[in-house]
Amino acid sequence: MTTDRRHALTVLAEFLDGAPPFEPGHVWLVGAGPGDPRLLTLEAVHALASADVIVHDALVDPRILDLARREASLEYAGKRGGKPSAAQADITGRLVALAREGKRVLRLKGGDPFVFGRGGEEVLALAAAGVPFRVVPGLTSGLSGLAGAGIPATIRTVNQAVILATGHAGTAPDGLDWAALAATGQPIVLYMAAASLAPITAALIDGGLAPDTPAAFLARATTPDEAILVSTLGNLAAAVAEAGLEPPAIVAIGGIVAVRAELAALAASLEATR
Repeated sequence: MTTDRRHALTVLAEFLDGAPPFEPGHVWLVGAGPGDPRLLTLEAVHALASADVIVHDALVDPRILDLARREASLEYAGKRGGKPSAAQADITGRLVALAREGKRVLRLKGGDPFVFGRGGEEVLALAAAGVPFRVVPGLTSGLSGLAGAGIPATIRTVNQAVILATGHAGTAPDGLDWAALAATGQPIVLYMAAASLAPITAALIDGGLAPDTPAAFLARATTPDEAILVSTLGNLAAAVAEAGLEPPAIVAIGGIVAVRAELAALAASLEATR
């Protein structure tokens, strides 16, 4: 180990030693980031090393769970569309019950707990039950996944805003107004849209987005099994189906996707000159 690396690890250990204590009877909602354990925050690592019980989602990488202290128990509370899943009320009830047993309870969620992670509902339930809680932010998959794939969420020459939206409801009457989103002309980043990709892309085209608008499907972002498919809005659903790609995935739509190819070409050019 080099001297510089040893120094860095010493400083990191000091950060962890100075972290807020994880008290018995408390619940911490922690974001596990997009997948790669190296993208965890230091406070997430501290929580994993301190918790008595870890109630985790389906999208949490097993390598992250390996960071839990040996005495901690793991409880699966994953929710996956179209598959048997834990009910939200049961999850929050379990968090309350564990805290009342005096456990240090870590509610571990993929991405950020407050971005399409039901974290808001869970802390409201904890507060109503009188259970102390703490929220530890994580890198949200919709932004960090794009960055890892070479797609900038914002770039001055392309967009002045970016829309984060859930595709969970598809084009159901109680879902989003896709025509209104299309009319903004700003890039759209979709979570949980794989199951409804064809009707959503069709609705965006009906709302005014050009079929040749750049689009990308990022499956299992930042993990060793990551798959990135770049296409157009009109062809994306068919291309994803042909490739056999499945969720978890992030979908990006707009001019920001085209920047990826430009960046890749520049990187290749630089590499060739070395």
